Amino acid sequence: MSTTAPFRGAARAAAYVEEDTARRRPADPAPPVEPSDAALDEVDEVDTASGSIEEIDVASLTATDTSPIARTGVRGLIARTGVKLAPGRSELAALARAARLKADEDVIRQTTWPRAVGILVANRKGGVGKTPTSLILGGILASIRGGSVAVMEVSDDPGTLTYRTEGNPTRGIGELVVDHDQIRSAGQLASYTAPQTSFASVIGTTGVRPQLVATDVLHAAAVVDEFYAIRVMDSGNQPSSSAFDGALAATDALVIPVLNSAEAVLEAISLLDYLRAGGTANRRLADTATIVRLIDGRAENPQLNERLSKLLQQHRVEQVFEVPFDAHIAERGPITLAKLAPATRDAFTHLAAGIVQTMQNQPIATKPTTGTKN
Repeated sequence: MSTTAPFRGAARAAAYVEEDTARRRPADPAPPVEPSDAALDEVDEVDTASGSIEEIDVASLTATDTSPIARTGVRGLIARTGVKLAPGRSELAALARAARLKADEDVIRQTTWPRAVGILVANRKGGVGKTPTSLILGGILASIRGGSVAVMEVSDDPGTLTYRTEGNPTRGIGELVVDHDQIRSAGQLASYTAPQTSFASVIGTTGVRPQLVATDVLHAAAVVDEFYAIRVMDSGNQPSSSAFDGALAATDALVIPVLNSAEAVLEAISLLDYLRAGGTANRRLADTATIVRLIDGRAENPQLNERLSKLLQQHRVEQVFEVPFDAHIAERGPITLAKLAPATRDAFTHLAAGIVQTMQNQPIATKPTTGTKN
């Protein structure tokens, strides 16, 4: 007898398959579906706090030793189990924004010059955001640098700088022009300012004052420069005025706010043409000018915006920044830096860093251009 005989029945039993089971079993099992990066990114966009994750193959999604590890969304949940996952699209975008913000803040905080520097905010067109830009730009610079930034009105006629400012100062640019040669300390100068929660100091108009002329602006700028590292100037709408000439002589960087409208951009270009027709210093300001495109909440025309962008390129404007709509600015009341939307603050911080780099890349004479006190 064969030694295998006792196992013949077992072999037949192993080969037997019930007819119903044979009909239900597929010939070839379907391969497992592995979630893609895009699939996990889509889930990352929704609330995953109450969801569950089961049997996710993450082999192709793991982070390397040098790449960032996911902290949020589905990837963050998986990463907390010990599997190192790379961040998804939304988290990578947030990390990029944070990195850019830190780089901008470092530039603003660490850059120095051999003397105080002046930034002029100007456009021949009124109502394009010169005053809000001056206040917020000065506020951003002061908040990051810890102060030492003054925002001053240099328009020939009184403007709205004081109205958009926190506080109710009793003295301002009109009084400072008269008393400029008597200022001997930072404490004295502070009595002509409106201190802001951003740590900026604002010098606007507090009452009736005479028209400013070039010497007024130069004298006020000279005394401000003795006690502040950066001076931001809010100008009027008349580039041909004496006050504007004085402001230009005390300027190291020009900032031109515009709305996405033809008249605002054309007036900005007109200002650039006016400066390029002047002396060497004015031409340099025009060639290194920064354009700020402010979104004011009105309907945007993409075709018009594209045409305006090409127009600015044709007029050799190399540095253009965009600031999103902000409800706090649109209220047209006093501006508080802390009330701005995070996206607005980020945009103005990026703008401020660009302006600081513009001045950093230019030779700044050791002697000021602002004249001296009598």
